[in-house]
Amino acid sequence: MPTGTSVPHTQDWGAVNVGRGALSGSQKPKTARAIDLAKASGVLTTEKRHGAGGNASAHSAGIMSAKKLEEATDVGTIAKVDKSLSKAIMQARTAKKMTQKDLATAINEKPQVVAEYESGKAIPNPQIISKLERQLGTKLPRPGKSKPPPKTGTTTTAAKKPGQSAAAAKGITRGGPPKRR
Repeated sequence: MPTGTSVPHTQDWGAVNVGRGALSGSQKPKTARAIDLAKASGVLTTEKRHGAGGNASAHSAGIMSAKKLEEATDVGTIAKVDKSLSKAIMQARTAKKMTQKDLATAINEKPQVVAEYESGKAIPNPQIISKLERQLGTKLPRPGKSKPPPKTGTTTTAAKKPGQSAAAAKGITRGGPPKRR
């Protein structure tokens, strides 16, 4: 086993600052004037945090973007909360002796959302309705879906032959080549 080598055994044990700038703990500016001077000299830089403090909550999920709304050509009705649902929420909340604010904090929503559901102005969101059901301990009536605009076009209905399915009468097949006869 060789004991000596021609390569010197040295290590660099010095501190290396990676990723957090060149300023160490003792050199950081403490006062507002020192921070301004460091910014002016170019030693200190600031970056804007994009999306900081913003959180897309569940109550804003049903709203269409402005671009989609402008480009939409169809005219459909937006479903609002049914009166039976708003009345059921109100009755269950009062039975539990809760205010709208108490219910809203219990389901982690804004009090305005609960007020909209009770007044019938909100667009129904299944997540919020299920939160309300869990908190109130009741099964709430679920609203129907939005109604699509009426179709403009002609639909022809073929006469159904005896022994023929309704799909076959409309010309719908399960795929594959046509039968040879």
